[in-house]
Amino acid sequence: MAKPTQLYFTDDAEANKLNAKDPMALLIGFVLDQQVTVPKAFAGPLAIQQRLGSLDADTLASTELEPIFREKPAIHRYPGNMAKRVSELGAHVAENYDGDAAKVWKSAKTPEQLQANLDALPGFGEMKVRSIASVLAKHYGVKIAEPLVPDHPTLGDIGSFDQLHEYQAAKKLHKQDWYSVYGKGKKKKG
Repeated sequence: MAKPTQLYFTDDAEANKLNAKDPMALLIGFVLDQQVTVPKAFAGPLAIQQRLGSLDADTLASTELEPIFREKPAIHRYPGNMAKRVSELGAHVAENYDGDAAKVWKSAKTPEQLQANLDALPGFGEMKVRSIASVLAKHYGVKIAEPLVPDHPTLGDIGSFDQLHEYQAAKKLHKQDWYSVYGKGKKKKG
């Protein structure tokens, strides 16, 4: 399967192209996908790149990101917390994957190892692990991600701008179901 040229997670073609071609951008988008809309979260990597000049793991880890996140318009509704989390993501990728975010999945030999790699990412809980596994399986052809794909709609099911809006509605319903079973207090960091 060919690597996608765009992931339709925002209404901005440039952001969609960056998220498709840069594995660090994809991971950052997932980190930011908390308490904001999917389009806002996945527009974040492009805004960071434009303001910082790089999405390099070492640069993200060593730069004070909060001012970049607070610059108007703010990258996230929680700029302090999300700046810290993106910095932690950069440090994790730099330390564990030699700065190559794609190694998070390319280094995994089994679905269990992939799940462990994704679980270890700062800001990733079960829902994000399942969602990124769906993107990896359905858009990038990562076979070992297939057993991790849930049976409910995820970002992996989005292949157009129209599907993005359908997904947003389905995600809201799924989260309500998730919380009714597991409760908000038991939500795992993602």
